[in-house]
Amino acid sequence: MAGVSRSGKTFTAKQGQYLAYIHLYTRLHRRPPGETDMQEYFRVSPPSVHQMVLTLERAGFIQRQPRTPRSIELLADPNQLPDLL
Repeated sequence: MAGVSRSGKTFTAKQGQYLAYIHLYTRLHRRPPGETDMQEYFRVSPPSVHQMVLTLERAGFIQRQPRTPRSIELLADPNQLPDLL
């Protein structure tokens, strides 16, 4: 099941989970997650998380500041995100 962002682009279920995690982590901690946080939550390798971040950025679901840690900004509509599993 795919979701739809503000821009009308669709994301996969896996991408939706990452987007939901970014949204909830940012709300709870008042700062975006680092890639290490996502790696620990999803139990995947550092390259897997980095590739997902790059994919989400290319698709326009997030944006980041180059060479700035914890700079992920969610661009997808939070109301369209799935529940975090």
